[in-house]
Amino acid sequence: MLELDLQLATEASSPSEAEFRQWCELALRQRTADSEMTIRLVDEEEARELNFTWRQKDYATNVLSFPAEVPDEFLDIPLLGDLVICVAVVEREAAEQGKELKAHWAHLVIHGCLHLLGYDHIDDDEAEEMEALERTLLAELGHPDPYADDETDTSPTVTTKDSE
Repeated sequence: MLELDLQLATEASSPSEAEFRQWCELALRQRTADSEMTIRLVDEEEARELNFTWRQKDYATNVLSFPAEVPDEFLDIPLLGDLVICVAVVEREAAEQGKELKAHWAHLVIHGCLHLLGYDHIDDDEAEEMEALERTLLAELGHPDPYADDETDTSPTVTTKDSE
């Protein structure tokens, strides 16, 4: 079971809570334990501030992933972590990349959830595994391959507080 806390810290329109839940549950279905996570939708100012604080990058990024750091004695709690998503950046990227907005939202949420599960794309082998899983999950939703038109950079700008 997924306990999802959706926080709206922006006036911008966004997908429904049911859509966020669907995308998260799809990405997390390999996890047998219950899961708790937060998705916080923010404006560019908050996204920029968080990106600067955690990554020393002074711009708003689309998604930041914050996996829960649970002490060993509490490893049985279901807390996965948080995703912070900048609505304006997601919308702008979809338009610039010629992607359907809902497909881009689904991709970034799934990608962020996979980061919360420990997936990463720092080295080529990890990137190939993560991207293959993303393609499979997005195809189940009827969305196209998000990497099909991207010849150079094979990952979205989703970041974790531990990655560069």
